[in-house]
Amino acid sequence: MLNHWINKLLVRANKVPVFKLLLPLYVCIAGMFAILIARGNMQLLQPAGYIANIQTKILWGAIAFAGIVATIVIGSFFVIVFRYKEDNHKAYAPDWSGGKMIVIFAWGLPLLAISVVSVLVWNTAHMVDPYKSISGTHAPVTIQVVALQWKWLFIYPNDHIASVNMLEIPAGTPVNLQLTADAPMNGFWVPRLSGQIAAMPGMVTQLHLEADTAGTYQGSPAELSGADFAGMDFSVKAVSASEYASWKSLMRQNGNVLNYTSYKQLAEPSGYNSLEYYSMPDPNLFTEIVMQFMAPGTDPSALQIGGRSL
Repeated sequence: MLNHWINKLLVRANKVPVFKLLLPLYVCIAGMFAILIARGNMQLLQPAGYIANIQTKILWGAIAFAGIVATIVIGSFFVIVFRYKEDNHKAYAPDWSGGKMIVIFAWGLPLLAISVVSVLVWNTAHMVDPYKSISGTHAPVTIQVVALQWKWLFIYPNDHIASVNMLEIPAGTPVNLQLTADAPMNGFWVPRLSGQIAAMPGMVTQLHLEADTAGTYQGSPAELSGADFAGMDFSVKAVSASEYASWKSLMRQNGNVLNYTSYKQLAEPSGYNSLEYYSMPDPNLFTEIVMQFMAPGTDPSALQIGGRSL
């Protein structure tokens, strides 16, 4: 009975052009993407920064290339099924063993696809290298990031201020992030501005980003880290240069002082933390956080990033 209905379905489908069978599938996929973008749920497809723009172009290119490959594969499947049915005596040849064109098609197209993908991956991987600085007309801003349990500490070493769960940056200015962790390893990710990079205890990684326009962008951890992982989101606020200068001046007047002693209290595990701001008289706090995981007796001045001491 099942074979009867399958054969009946194939007979009917054989009268329909292949593109008419594939068209509804692609319309549904396109509609799904359109709904997600309209609702603002596809941050990867709504770039607002230099690195994110490149990554989005790469993503769309990958989707287009995958769509071409999928169309060829799925289309070939339907062509083979409909043309070489058992009841199509003109095309059906059970003793047929193959041919040169089939071998070229079966091996040549996958080889071509892999070659194209390899070239694209090689070139684009260097374009969005997280350790590659972003050139711009403004001097880059250096910010040190510490992944805690379950919150983020942002230290502005040149301005002697710090914040929790709020990263404020000047729009249109390259930002150099130096990241570490004083908790289980985590991943730092702002989908609309940059890629993702790991923050690990006793190590320092780098990430460069830049916001094209002023706005508030959502950041999130990219590694599961325990009970309150869901409350570890943070905000990235890009403001004008004048607003950024005013904000820094206001933060320096903050009465909450962050030194290594008060930092150890802050580093205690706590979830769903509110925004906090600090003035920070200790310029070596980030180095001390990293060095606590190093071998005893290691000289803190030996810690370097990009060939330069912290």
